[in-house]
Amino acid sequence: MRKTTNVLHPWHGASFGNAVPEKVNALIEIPQGSRTKYEIDKETGLLIMDRVIHSSFHYPVNYGFIPQTLGLDGDPLDILVLCSQTIQSLCLVEATVIGNMQMIDSGEEDDKIIAVATNDPSVNHIRDISELPKHFFNELKHYFEEYKVLENKEVRIDNFQTKEEAYVIIKDAINLYKKKFED
Repeated sequence: MRKTTNVLHPWHGASFGNAVPEKVNALIEIPQGSRTKYEIDKETGLLIMDRVIHSSFHYPVNYGFIPQTLGLDGDPLDILVLCSQTIQSLCLVEATVIGNMQMIDSGEEDDKIIAVATNDPSVNHIRDISELPKHFFNELKHYFEEYKVLENKEVRIDNFQTKEEAYVIIKDAINLYKKKFED
């Protein structure tokens, strides 16, 4: 008799975590240092290559989403996870939320939660976005405002927000997900 295994969809099958909103599970799509934009296919749950970034830029942090959330752009809520190591795609990582980056992508709100890998002693002492060096914000802003220029798309960074503001965004994204997928 053949044993079958059900594979869960990363967006819908994984949990956002047990200590929300302070700590969340982050599902990494794009490892830090990559020029390739990977994303979870909403229908199949497979990791697809969306495109190779048209500029010479590399993702400055590990990039992914929080499972069972829905952002205002209709996608899972994005998360940037600071870690001393590059994290592989499809890895589920516990992340401690420290803030948010408000981004407007082609006219749509597209929040990016900022967090640190909870189990990385090189960064897990960081508890608040205010503890990050000013240059980190300059790099993030520069990357996200410039990486789509060669695609003739406009991205604007509005603001960096506190972890308390990020908590509200996460709770709203969980509620929006529940409203769309569980009602």
